Amino acid sequence: MIVFGSTLSPYVRKVMVFGAEKGLDLELRPAGMGRGGPDFEAASPFRKMPGFMDGDFKISDSTAIVTYLEAKYPDPNLIPEAAEARARTIWFDELADTLMMAAGGAIFGNRFVRPRVLKQQCDHAAAIAAERELLPPIYDYLEGVIPQSGFLIEDRLTLADIAVASPVATLGTIGVHIDGARWPRLAAYVAALHARPSFAEIIARDNAMVQAMGGPVIEMAGAE
Repeated sequence: MIVFGSTLSPYVRKVMVFGAEKGLDLELRPAGMGRGGPDFEAASPFRKMPGFMDGDFKISDSTAIVTYLEAKYPDPNLIPEAAEARARTIWFDELADTLMMAAGGAIFGNRFVRPRVLKQQCDHAAAIAAERELLPPIYDYLEGVIPQSGFLIEDRLTLADIAVASPVATLGTIGVHIDGARWPRLAAYVAALHARPSFAEIIARDNAMVQAMGGPVIEMAGAE
């Protein structure tokens, strides 16, 4: 099974971690930004990461891919079967894919992707605004709903945890971390997830990749 993309993308990381937690051997092939070749384009017609190929079956979108993996490899179960638990799992997956990515994308895109990958001018004001205005309400919400167990659903690891922790990992590669004084439960929750081998190995590679490409480009608020 092949995943097309880069784990600097939270969507790709989500799929790779999901597969690792199931004990699956997913091959990652670089794609996106003009790379990937015919198989990637067949899997992802709009050339969005991640693409996925399993034999003759091809599909894109991280949620579609993990849904396929869950159905084909149900053990261990990472998308709950009970109606309420499944619905809440998909809710957290959507929270990560939309609200968290809107905030994180503005920061990561302007501090790394544009200047280091695309060689374009970045919008520092947009990155600062996202960090100050978009992320805090999301973090406030998560701080208030994380159970004592350290898992969002059914007191065990599910897609909900993998999805929420993935955008935070991308931000961490450019030095944007959760303030443990303001959000102590969230910071501890994410740290525990990122310490799992499924996350830790990918995060180490991503950190090295970002640094090798020059690291983030940061302009502080009020700078001339």
